[in-house]
Amino acid sequence: MRKNTDLSLYPALSNDIHWGVVRARFAFEEEIEESKVSNVTILPFDGDRCIIFQVADGSWELPGGTLEPGESYMDGLRREVREELGAELESYRVFGQFRCESSSKTPYRPHIPHPHFVRLVGYGDVRIVGEPLNPEDGEQVIAVEAVDLEEAVKRFEETGRQDIADLYKLAYAIRQEDRLMK
Repeated sequence: MRKNTDLSLYPALSNDIHWGVVRARFAFEEEIEESKVSNVTILPFDGDRCIIFQVADGSWELPGGTLEPGESYMDGLRREVREELGAELESYRVFGQFRCESSSKTPYRPHIPHPHFVRLVGYGDVRIVGEPLNPEDGEQVIAVEAVDLEEAVKRFEETGRQDIADLYKLAYAIRQEDRLMK
């Protein structure tokens, strides 16, 4: 067992998280049941620096989003990284999933699984190649920054997003351990 997979080290991930009508629970899971995947998330890095982005309301967010109809999770991830970070995806490794359940009578979008679905979580390397695309139907990104882990965690904690702070700490630790195992 990996030393970084003790969820008690990441308290915000140890309990259910509520996103509106969705209840989610994080689990370490690398196997992917593609028919259940509705969203994909990346904890992006450039070298040892965390890539973070800020949206128009001032909050710092986690890159990723909902898949489009017929889109594979890797194609969706590449699209989201380009839209939200102005970056190209160089690598991606899934280490966990949010197992989600919606209390809504209808799915968020007609093509995604409902009421049970999965949000994939992984880390990867990205390369900034331009400005975020800021599509009209997405978050409006006002800043993309490469910062050390401590600064990334601080920014998420300051905006009440301990869940994202814990995800960055977890991804950083798993990534370091993966590097040592190579």
